Amino acid sequence: MAARAPGEDGNEAMKPIGIAADHGGFALKDEVIRVLEAEGYPVRDFGAHSLDVGDDYPDYIVPLARAVSRGEVARGIAICGSGVGASIAANKVPGVRAALVVDVFSAHQGVEDDDMNILCLGGRVCGPALLGDLVRAFLAARFSGAERHRRRLAKVAALENAAAAGRTAENREEKS
Repeated sequence: MAARAPGEDGNEAMKPIGIAADHGGFALKDEVIRVLEAEGYPVRDFGAHSLDVGDDYPDYIVPLARAVSRGEVARGIAICGSGVGASIAANKVPGVRAALVVDVFSAHQGVEDDDMNILCLGGRVCGPALLGDLVRAFLAARFSGAERHRRRLAKVAALENAAAAGRTAENREEKS
């Protein structure tokens, strides 16, 4: 089941938005939290809680991704220096659809068409002027549910399930 935006699933209480960053995204994380709180979203901070230039993004991004996958938070925002490592780590968690986003169109389109549930940002490449627009577009967007998008996501889920079962989709097709 995909994580939904706060209040979208009919719950009275808004689920928090999860956020995580390593040292490369530490400063930007504080900016994102300010945007979220100004928009009225509750926030669950997965760390880092102090700046440590020797920390590793998977230590913060993976717990966030697991919380998104389990529906404990509505969506997530993951930040590392470039956003690439955060995206790679988050996408290793089943049920997560994370993407590095650098423009407003992709921030909403990724949710509308691909049911993206984690927005990845680069702390060293995303400026504060764009930041608020990206976060607001991501959180305001809703999955369209169009048949073509559901069909595509089912194919992605099949790949994920095959990998979890210890085989690739290609191996399954060869056996058919």
